[in-house]
Amino acid sequence: MRCLPRLGDPSLHDSTLRIIDQIIARGRVYFQYEVVPGISSIQALAARHRIALNRIGGSVHITTGRQLSAGLLDNIDNVLVLLDGECSFKNVDDDDIDIYWGAYIGTEDEILMSGNLRELMHDIERIRSEARERNGWIMDAYLLRKTRTQ
Repeated sequence: MRCLPRLGDPSLHDSTLRIIDQIIARGRVYFQYEVVPGISSIQALAARHRIALNRIGGSVHITTGRQLSAGLLDNIDNVLVLLDGECSFKNVDDDDIDIYWGAYIGTEDEILMSGNLRELMHDIERIRSEARERNGWIMDAYLLRKTRTQ
């Protein structure tokens, strides 16, 4: 049996599962496969930054970069973003947002950055681009969170 390595969270956004189903549905090839649960990139992101995804009583909205480009939702303090090839965080028009960003989470190439979004957005975009060029691919995720005011 041959295993195909996967990156990301197949329960959330993995096209591989849909492609496998389409191949089997064609009826030319049949095979069995298994999706093995593990630590998701979301869990790893929170763990590596030593944060909870939400604050007490708060919720977390999980979305894609495409959806984030349409704007942050009102009354949501924690937005977890996956699949953002365009660095859509650059379009967030709010000075009071923190970002917890990570790429290649859990690998030897792991990159983590956190702090005020406005202060870090251009650095993250540059570092992300350099890492993608160096490795030929990138898999990253980030949490946007309203800055806590005292």
